[in-house]
Amino acid sequence: MQSRVRIWVVNALVLALYIVLSIGPASFNLASGAIQFRLSESLNHLVVFNRKYIIGVVLGVVVFNALFSPLGWIDVVFGGGQSLIGLSLVAWLAPKLPKLWQRLSLNVVVMSLTMFLIAIEIIWTGHLDFSTLFWPTYGSLVLSEALIMAISAPIMVLVDRAVNFNKQI
Repeated sequence: MQSRVRIWVVNALVLALYIVLSIGPASFNLASGAIQFRLSESLNHLVVFNRKYIIGVVLGVVVFNALFSPLGWIDVVFGGGQSLIGLSLVAWLAPKLPKLWQRLSLNVVVMSLTMFLIAIEIIWTGHLDFSTLFWPTYGSLVLSEALIMAISAPIMVLVDRAVNFNKQI
């Protein structure tokens, strides 16, 4: 029982941290749209250290999108769905890789490539021409996600050395 409570408390803290780290970029209009620089996306790396963090990260995306996204529930579904699919795939594949850098690299690639769901959402909700705007929109999303994820990977390794993410949950 105490272990389950700890998992939920830690994930609630991750959820809150996700929202706090998203508010800064949101104030500069960089948390939604075709270019997204959410610092909170660095928390996706937590799943590499322990898959139990999926709950907090996905709920962080869902709550932030519900409260702050201009697209509301549509962004809850697409953003939450993209995070759930990507992080579940990482949680399933990462244990098969022996080195931490390989797991972090996998996370960067998977989370960047699954941004196709966000590209579809932007094209659909903006009533834009899919045939001409999907690839540029998807490309900018992949690039911005990959950049944040790649920059934050070594930072998360350093933070892990100090707090040991696996022991916290």
